[in-house]
Amino acid sequence: MSSLSAGEPSPDPAAIFAALGDGTRLSLLAKLSDGQSRSIAKLSADTRLTRQAITKHLRVLENAGLVRSIQVGRESRFSFRPEPIVEVRCYLDSVSEQWDEALGRLKAFVEGEGV
Repeated sequence: MSSLSAGEPSPDPAAIFAALGDGTRLSLLAKLSDGQSRSIAKLSADTRLTRQAITKHLRVLENAGLVRSIQVGRESRFSFRPEPIVEVRCYLDSVSEQWDEALGRLKAFVEGEGV
């Protein structure tokens, strides 16, 4: 069962894993995971990265569905979207089950039960 809102496409696991495969983006998600939206200025505070670099990372996260942005006055505010993480976890659980089944069949075969 999908936890996404109606009309939203299911997340692409590869895009999500690619987005999560960067330390800066993981750090941004950690900052946003408290549920509060933040501006690029706030997200770039206490880092050595420029606002432009933060913006590029946020766009990757947004394209993967992990953050959403809204315009508030002249600034964009970003917030974390947990739904794709839930979807990817379900995907990983499915892959894990497939591997468990395959290893079970291999074990049965090796032990002579599959003959």
